Amino acid sequence: MKVFRVTGEINKPNLVTPFAKEIIAEKKEHAIEKVYTEIGSKHRVKRFQLKIESAVELSVDEIENEIIKKIVLGE
Repeated sequence: MKVFRVTGEINKPNLVTPFAKEIIAEKKEHAIEKVYTEIGSKHRVKRFQLKIESAVELSVDEIENEIIKKIVLGE
């Protein structure tokens, strides 16, 4: 399993909100697609309102989310 940190911003009228989300996925493209679906459903944001700036694969030491870190380590 690979872990990616996807960063970007949500551009809604009169509001720009930056975000960073850690995602477990096989490929970078799958991680970006998962971010589109999760943020879109939770925050009612259309795809054109999301601007993805980067998607970087993380090593185990770089993972900040404790739940994802335990999943990857198998604890």
